[in-house]
Amino acid sequence: MLVSRPTSDAITELRDELASDGQVTVRDVLDAGTVERFRELVRVAIERAERLDVGADNEAYQRAFDQYMNLWQVDEAVGEITLHPSLGELAARLLGVDAVRVYHDQALVKLAGGGPTPWHQDHWYWPVDTDRMITMWLPLHDVDADMGDLEFAVGTHDGPLGDEPLSAAADEFYERHVADGGLTTKRTGTMAPGDASFHLGWTLHRAHPNTTDRDREIMTVIWFADGARVSEPDNDGQRLDLRTWLPGLTPGDLAASAINPLVGRA
Repeated sequence: MLVSRPTSDAITELRDELASDGQVTVRDVLDAGTVERFRELVRVAIERAERLDVGADNEAYQRAFDQYMNLWQVDEAVGEITLHPSLGELAARLLGVDAVRVYHDQALVKLAGGGPTPWHQDHWYWPVDTDRMITMWLPLHDVDADMGDLEFAVGTHDGPLGDEPLSAAADEFYERHVADGGLTTKRTGTMAPGDASFHLGWTLHRAHPNTTDRDREIMTVIWFADGARVSEPDNDGQRLDLRTWLPGLTPGDLAASAINPLVGRA
């Protein structure tokens, strides 16, 4: 359950930061006991899930994390997180839209000693015709910078900066973009159970390596504004996402397949 429903004034401040930076950290979204219970649900689901195969030729992606997709479809118990109406409501309020639908969830486990996650823009993979898409990054335990916290390039959420999937080549490309543009970055740093980071789809971001002897366990949920339509895929990542997360739909259709339920209203 949510610890508290943010006030209108608090939401306004959070929404302003999101609009300015492309990311915002919200403290005490959930109570610690709920997060611990969610951690067990995710762990059980992972045991039944298949780790995403990113290909042997993409070492940077392989070293970044173990990725398990749409766990609420693997184990219905995880729907308590993915389909949580209060979390969906918070996402809608941050986006400034009336309601949101689920795109998909995923668990990201950066193993002890795991490498960095390269710079990337999530929306590169998403064939959806709206910029009103948001990802919640929810640590399932205490996370500090040494475990692989997130870093965001402030103000990079207005659209694509390149045509690069998550890879070592993308990391080099976007690192030059950040350096050459003198862009400001911000990191999530230490986060307690119940804290969550929210970022927009085009916000350029990366995660640092996990230099500790503990795995870093994260649950994510992606939502998009109700009423969005499927766009024409323009890369292989979007073509795969269309088949996987918007099954049975074609460009121009409402993005509302059976696995994109409406879960939250502002």
